[in-house]
Amino acid sequence: MRVSAVIVVVWLIIGAIAAGQRGYFGSSPTNCSRATNAILNIVAGPLNYVGVNPKVDCHAPQPSQ
Repeated sequence: MRVSAVIVVVWLIIGAIAAGQRGYFGSSPTNCSRATNAILNIVAGPLNYVGVNPKVDCHAPQPSQ
């Protein structure tokens, strides 16, 4: 159990590093797609370095006027 917890933590750290290298933690305005892409890259972990590039294109509904 302890070994699997360490593996998960290392996996997520590698994913966070990959998301940082792709610029998802920059100071530009955050939107739905940017936040979701950062989360997906963190979850993908080391797979980012073998060509997996998860991206999401989401559009929030606009309020009616």
